[in-house]
Formats: sequence, C-alpha cells, structure tokens
Amino acid sequence: MTQTPANVQQLMRGDRLMLSSSDDNVMLEQIHGTHSPDGREVDVRSLLRIVEDILKRTTPSINTIAALGIQPPTKALEDKTYQASFIGVPEAFALDQISCHLTCQCSGSGGAHANTISILNMLSNYSWDAKLVLALSAFALNYGEFWLVAQNYTSNQLAKSMAILRQLLEILEHSNILKPNFDAINNLTKVMLDITRCIVEFRELTAKYKTTDIAALSMALEHIPIAVYWTTRSVVACASQIVGLTGLGHAHTVLTTEALELSTLTHKVSNMHGNLATQLAMCNNHVDERKQIEAFQNLKNLFDMTHDDNMRILRELIYPRDDQQPLVDGATKRRVNIDVLRRKNVLLLISDLDMLQEEPTILERIYKEVSQIPIKQESQYEVVWLPILDPDSPWTETRQKQFENLQATKLQATMPWYSIRHPSLIERAVIKFIKVVWNFRKKPILVVIDPQGRLANTNALHMLWIWGSMAFPFTSTREDALWKQETWRLELLVNDIDPTILNWISEGRYICIYGGDDIEWIRKLTTTTRGMAQATGISLGMVYVGKSNPKERVRINTETIRVEELSHYWTDMTSVMYFWVRIESMWQSKMQLGINVENDSVMQEIMTLLSFDGSEGGWALLSRGSSEIVRATGSTFLNCLMQYDVWKEQAQLKGIVPAIRDHLTKLQTPHRCNRIVLPGTAGRTPERVVCSECGRTMEKFIMYKCCNE
Repeated sequence: MTQTPANVQQLMRGDRLMLSSSDDNVMLEQIHGTHSPDGREVDVRSLLRIVEDILKRTTPSINTIAALGIQPPTKALEDKTYQASFIGVPEAFALDQISCHLTCQCSGSGGAHANTISILNMLSNYSWDAKLVLALSAFALNYGEFWLVAQNYTSNQLAKSMAILRQLLEILEHSNILKPNFDAINNLTKVMLDITRCIVEFRELTAKYKTTDIAALSMALEHIPIAVYWTTRSVVACASQIVGLTGLGHAHTVLTTEALELSTLTHKVSNMHGNLATQLAMCNNHVDERKQIEAFQNLKNLFDMTHDDNMRILRELIYPRDDQQPLVDGATKRRVNIDVLRRKNVLLLISDLDMLQEEPTILERIYKEVSQIPIKQESQYEVVWLPILDPDSPWTETRQKQFENLQATKLQATMPWYSIRHPSLIERAVIKFIKVVWNFRKKPILVVIDPQGRLANTNALHMLWIWGSMAFPFTSTREDALWKQETWRLELLVNDIDPTILNWISEGRYICIYGGDDIEWIRKLTTTTRGMAQATGISLGMVYVGKSNPKERVRINTETIRVEELSHYWTDMTSVMYFWVRIESMWQSKMQLGINVENDSVMQEIMTLLSFDGSEGGWALLSRGSSEIVRATGSTFLNCLMQYDVWKEQAQLKGIVPAIRDHLTKLQTPHRCNRIVLPGTAGRTPERVVCSECGRTMEKFIMYKCCNE
C-alpha cells in the first residue's frame, strides 16, 4: 500500500537525529528491541563493494534504456574482486528472506514502518552496520535483477521473455512519466550508500581502537540505530516503488506521490549522513592525533634504545614502509632503498624549500667541507636531504616545481647526495619530532646519526661552518673538544674566507676589520686609521665585512670602497654572509653545549660582535697578529683614533693595541645602550642574556622582520 500525502507530511517532521516526542520514543524503543547481536561476523566491506557495483550499473537513465538496441557500456569484471566465499550460509539465507519480503510484503497493507521493523527483526543477531549492508544487499539483488532484464531484453531472448512477464515493456512505454520516479530512486540509493559507508567506518573505528571515550564517537553510536532504521525504511520505499512499477495500470498519480516520498527520505537521510560524517571526521582527527602522539613518543623512545645498526632509526625517520624506494641517488638519479645507508655515518640535511632557494651557497659550502673528509671504511658517511614542510599546507604546483628544481639543479646536479623522493613521504610525527626535539624552525640543520643509529649531534652545521672538515665525525664530543682547544683569535674569526687576511697575520701586520652600513662613517674610519698607521709607521691591512644581512646597501658600500680605494673588500656577498653565519654558528654551538656568556671569554667576544651588528652605526676591530685584539663600536673607535695624540706615548711604551684598549676604557659611556639580535629561528633562544660589556641582564624584546634592508 502506498503512503498518502499525510504520511509524507509525517516524514517531513524536522531533520533531527534524536527523537523527542512520545511517539518517537516508542519507535526508538521498537528499533532497539530488534537488536540482539550474538557476535557473528560478516565481511561487510566485501559485501558493500558488490552492492556499490550493482547500484552503480543500475543508474542509467530510463531514456537510455528506452532507446532500443542501445545498451550502457559495462566494464569487464575482475574475478579476484568477486569471490563468493565471504558470504556465509546464514547471510545467504537472510538475503533471500529479505529479498522475498521486499518483493512480496512491501506493497501490502503492513505499512513502511511495520515492514522496516520486520526486516530489522530478521537481522536481529547482526551488528548495526551488518544489518544495513545486508538490507541494502537484498534490495540490490532485486533492483539489479530488474535492470539486468531491462538492459538486455533487446539482445537476449531469455531476457525478452522475462521482460514480458515482468511487464517491463509497459514500463518503457511510459518512460517520460516514470523518469521522476527513477531519478528519485537513483538519488536515494546514492544517499543510502553514503550513510552506509559512514556507518561501516564507525564500526571499523571502534573495532580497531576498541574505545568509545571519544565524545563524537559516543554521540555517533547513539545516533546510528535511528540512522539504520531510516536507511532501511528508504530501502523499503525504493522496493515498493519497483514493485509498483510492474503494475502500472492507472496509478500514475500514486507513483508521483511516492516519488515525492523518496525525495523526502533522500533529504532526511542526507541530513543524517551529514551529521554522522561530521562526527566521523572529528573521530578520525582525534584518532589521528592520538596516533601521532604515540608515533612521536615511540620515536623518542627509539633513540634511547641500543641498536645493532642504524636501519631501524633511519626507516622511522625517512620512510617506515617497504612499498617503495624512498630515496633518490644524486649520482645516478635512480631510486634506492634506505639500505644504502646501513652502518654509515648519516648526515641528515634538514631544511625547508625557501631557505635553500635563498642561500644555495649553503649546499656548496657543505659539499666542499664534507668532501674533504678523509674516508676510511669504518667512518664512511652519506648526506641525505630531508625537506620539512608544514603538513597542513597544500602541496601546490609551484611548490612541486620548487622542490624539483632544488633536487635536480641545486642538490644532485653538483652534489651527489641522497634526497627523499618526495616531502610527503615524511610522516607527520617525524616532522613534529624534528621541530620539537631537534629544534628545527626555518634555518637548515645537519643532524648526525652514527652507524649504530645513535644521535651523534642534533645540529653539526655550526661545527661545519666553524671548523670545516676538521669537525668530522661531527659529534657533540668532538665539538666540545674543539672548543677546549680554541681561544679568541683572528684565525677563528676569519677562517679561510679570505687568504689575504691569513697572509697579513703571518706577516705580522696590524689588521682592522670593520662593519656597518654608514658610508660617511666608513670614509672617516678608513682615512683616520690609515693616518694613525702612517704616523706610527706600522703596516696595516683593512677589510670591510658589511653586515649580517648583506643586501643592496652593503653592495653599494662595497662598490664605493672599491672606487675610492678606501680599503680591502669582498666583492662576493657570499663571503660577507659566510663571515656572519660563522659568528652566529659560534653562538649556536656554544649554546648547544650549554655554555653562556657569563663564564666563557670566547662567548663574550661572540656576543659583542653580534651586538655590534645588531646596533645602529658601525664597529671596528684592530689586531696585531693573531690574538692581540681590541674592538669597539664605530663612534667610540673613531673617537679613540682621532685622539691619537692623547695616547701615542702609551703606544710607544705598551704597544698600539694595549694603548687603544686603555683609551677605549676611558671613552666608554657609563650607561650606553647595547643591543643584540639573536637568530630567532635557530631553536635555542635563551631566556636570559647578559650584556657582554657590563654583565647586567639584558631586557628581552621580540622583533619580526620582513625586509632585510
């Protein structure tokens, strides 16, 4: 019996999932009364795949079927997908029973609710998801048979004979009238499939994680029974439509009303699916967060364990599965497995894409230094580039091209290292570990894993900048040992950036290193310093080192120095950058070892140079040979030199550097403001920094800078 418009109005009462009226509560009790699961298992996924395939192949329009001789295209079936073994005898019996009920009873006098409850009673021993999939399977069985005959009656005599008995020819004659009905059925079946998939996913979620302590999951589990009821009721309504089509007679008006009923059910079930899908997304997010927390903790624990080699550690960091080769060999351009890193010192070059794009000389410098390491069988090394990106940011075509460019032209073209095939292979928990535990922010770091999988250094890049290949094997122990051998000397400051300066040192010259971006001050300093050198008869060399951000102003200053022949200079801005990167690296290295400015003289000098660079105006440093060094801010140093007549007698007695040092002490203002800019992306910004000159705690400010000028 078809429902009247009054019944349709009853279906349109709100779109809420929970029922609130007394009648609705009675219905909910009836629904729960049909549920008595006995623990039997059904392969709902396999069954659902077949249902999806059947319903997908039964959705051509009635107009297509009506065009005689034209059949919708079909794809060849994959035998491995369609195995009957997953359908047990009880399930096969239930399918036959429900199929028969849908055919024989749904058009009777029982009504939609009574028929729905009857079907749920037939499936009382199954879980909610299994009930729904079995009910949907029974409908697919009938509906699929209906369309199998309709699609083949023009080319198959058996199908034609069955079509005559099924009165399908009469259906095709009324195709224009019936189109709204078939459209309504198709729309409803799509929604039924959507909500069924959602409920199956909820079942899999609870089975896999065996927990209901997620608020969204608990709420969804309360809503699933009523969702199963209304979806099963939609199955009944669709079946009633199909049964009604075979006995058209003069029931066109009734069929139109039933099409409206299907549309109403589509709206209702679609709303239920929307709510359940939202709760499912919340559950998946919660589970994913829990998995990430567990994976993060497992990775931390892994570094506390003893391993025979480095394979387990590297697999977890780079790519834990065996379904593909995750690395690209820069020498051969071929994909390789992580096994190529077994029992080797592995240097993980970790960066984002932007930093290496802006500073490609980083790669060149690393390659130059690492390539000078003396290779022995027991100390073989490999460099692996791991680009770390924000996992929540979309991967765009621009980013893909940027990655490919770095991988092909910057890394592998000149430096035969390994790199990960694609940044997406790096797990979210690994990215968190690298950021939280290894303090990666934006600037590149070089993490060292030894042949036994032990963490040798969380960032050896500082060592590489300071000592080059001498730092091998880049362990924290080696870093500490190198610092214990160091003193504040000019060779430490300039390294091999400029061989000219090293020659000046060996010649015993006085050397003036100065920086800043005020060209007028530079002119005064160079003129005054050369005048002092001429007056004292010393051999002097001067070099301009710019600022830590060697942008356009420093380039202009360098060109002016060249044209006016003010002093020695570095034409390559890379040398200027490298000078300041090394000083920052010294600070980072000391911080990494837990050394601070209060008890380390080298650290005090490093902080002083950083404060010079961060403050307004220039600065200058004067040395004789390697270790006799004096420094001051630009204005103070210039004033000292301009007062040469005041301290020249002391220079004759003590020497020029000690005399300047003594006079600078007299010129220091008691409350001069000192400022230091520490690299905020380095990962280890100290909470307390003391002034390198007066020893008082400096006030902390936060600065955000976009333009480097």
